[in-house]
Amino acid sequence: MKNLLHSATANILPFLLQTQKKQHVSILTYHRVLPEVDYMRPLEPTASDFEWQMELLSQHFNPLPLSDALAMLEYGELPDRSVCVTFDDGYANNEEIALPILKQFDIPATVFVATDFLNGGRMWNDTVIEVLRVIEGGTLDLTGIGLDIYSIGEIEERRRTAGTIIREIKHWPPSKRAAVVASMEDMVGVLPVDMMMSDDQVRSLKNNGVEIGAHTKSHPILSTLDLDLSRQEVVESKQFLESIIGDEVRYFAYPNGRPGIDYRTEHRDIVEIAGFEAAVSTNWGVVSPLSDKWQLPRFTPWDNNPLRFMIRLLLNFRN
Repeated sequence: MKNLLHSATANILPFLLQTQKKQHVSILTYHRVLPEVDYMRPLEPTASDFEWQMELLSQHFNPLPLSDALAMLEYGELPDRSVCVTFDDGYANNEEIALPILKQFDIPATVFVATDFLNGGRMWNDTVIEVLRVIEGGTLDLTGIGLDIYSIGEIEERRRTAGTIIREIKHWPPSKRAAVVASMEDMVGVLPVDMMMSDDQVRSLKNNGVEIGAHTKSHPILSTLDLDLSRQEVVESKQFLESIIGDEVRYFAYPNGRPGIDYRTEHRDIVEIAGFEAAVSTNWGVVSPLSDKWQLPRFTPWDNNPLRFMIRLLLNFRN
């Protein structure tokens, strides 16, 4: 019965919305796929969530590799309800958990990798989260490093504090942000060093048909850097990934990805000049023939109910 409802929704809603034959593709954004619910990351899909999401895509949409979708868009040959699946950052669970599910449903994907964190690295925001997970006590005094005093007695308070700190320091200069994160890390013991992929896992994705894209070296907010450093982040991440996979890296994802806030027009131009064929932002919307190839919008459907997930994705084709 549910499958009939999903089929009817997938066929009727586009007709009502007048989104049929519009040459639109919705690029979906993921980061991690977790083995089970993590109270510090409650919005990240679990393996079971990701499985029903990919099953819906395989049954009621047209999942395409990003390269194929952009080529078909150029020639006006996109099928209705075209979607692309992408992942940002380069988490190990992309290869360990997401890849078998993608293969189960024959879903192509692109993974954008921040290269500095491969082989045992950890992204700064994950360090903040992991510190808040394990640090002892009911309060956290960070006034000595330019922040505040936070209540961390309950799980919800720890999660909220992690989010607050991440938002507070995200746009700080990278060196200042790194110093704060290092000080927080010094307050606790050993933190996980297996969150990000190894070189071998990147190659495994490539060998299993996943497109590998670049996501800078150290995942900085490009608008906080001078242009020479921005260019280095973009170009060297491309070169490093190409040395790993032995193939061209054609696509790029802007860290954080909000146009005019996290990157500017000059950064878009750096990406084009570096030889990328296209780049994705986090600006919500759907890709159309009018989209700038180096600022493609994406979409993140967070609904944990299959019907709502489908409806929100279908509604995105209007944007």
